[in-house]
This record gives sequence, C-alpha cells and structure tokens, in this order.
Amino acid sequence: MKHKVAAFENLVEAFHALPGIGKKSAVRLAYHIAVENGFVGVKLAQAIEDAVETVRKCLHCHNMSEDELCGICADESRDRSKLCIVQSAKDILSIEESGEFGGVYYVISRVEDMDTRHLKAAVEGVDEVIFAFPPSIATDTMILYIEDKLEGTPVVFTKIAQGVPTGVELENIDIMSLSRALESRVRI
Repeated sequence: MKHKVAAFENLVEAFHALPGIGKKSAVRLAYHIAVENGFVGVKLAQAIEDAVETVRKCLHCHNMSEDELCGICADESRDRSKLCIVQSAKDILSIEESGEFGGVYYVISRVEDMDTRHLKAAVEGVDEVIFAFPPSIATDTMILYIEDKLEGTPVVFTKIAQGVPTGVELENIDIMSLSRALESRVRI
C-alpha cells in the first residue's frame, strides 16, 4: 500500500502540468520547495501571483506588458519602419536577447484571433514586415494569409533566414531545414 503526502503530490502535479517539466523534474522541484528550501517556495508563489495579476497584453502589439503599452512600443528610439511579426511574446524575448533587431513587433498567435483592422493600424508607417515564424506548412500558410490581408499596403515582406544551425552535422538536421538552407543558399 502506498503512503502519499497529498500536499506534496498536488505540488508535483502542478509542476508536471507545466510545459517541458517531466515527472522526475516535477518531483525534484516539489521536493526542493517543500522540504529543502521553503523560502524559495514562498518567493515563487509570490512571483507567480504578481505575474498573474499584473502581466497583460500590450494594446498595440500584444507583447507582454504591465502597462497599456509594452516597453518596446513606448520606446521612441525604436525603428518604427520595421515590424517583426511573431507567434508568441516569448519569441520577442529571444529576438531581443540577440540584440540584432531594433524595430517593433506584432504578435499573431493564431490566424483565427487576428483583428485585420488592428493589424493594418500597426502596419501604418512601416516599410518592411518581417515574419519570424518557425518553419512549417502552417506558418507558411499564415504568412500568405497575412500578406493577403495587407494587400495594397506599401510594405516589403521578408522572413527570417532558416537553415542549418552552426555546429550541427547534416545528418542531424530535419529535411525541411536542410531543403530551406539549400533553397536560400548565398553566393560566396
């Protein structure tokens, strides 16, 4: 007969429900918080509560924000002629960490949720729309749909380069990435 500690099991299940957290990791995290360092658990609980209460979508681009406008939309030094369309606010974090883009963003998670008038307003004054989507048939379809909805706007459409990552053997690269790398090859 198993003897379970209900509160501990509930904590394990809560961690396990998070994306990327397997059962073993969930047990390890729960044990650390419940047994080894309760202060971390209290601090984590407070951080989660604060985030749930204060993080919302930017009214202009749908990035994460604590105010009506996110820090990027509110930053007058950003290049407003370049608009990078992403699928998730998490993608903005990755691009910003690279330090390679100084423009503004727009998040479209699902075509079904897209407000065409809102998107057209976001594209006003933009010269280039850059699609930063992971490669797939679904995202290619989304790009075509968005381009169709923005037909008649004076913008150039581009997408981020995709292909072979540095330091990876060709045998370990998926077929779509390899074919895109060959298709987008550059002269040397």
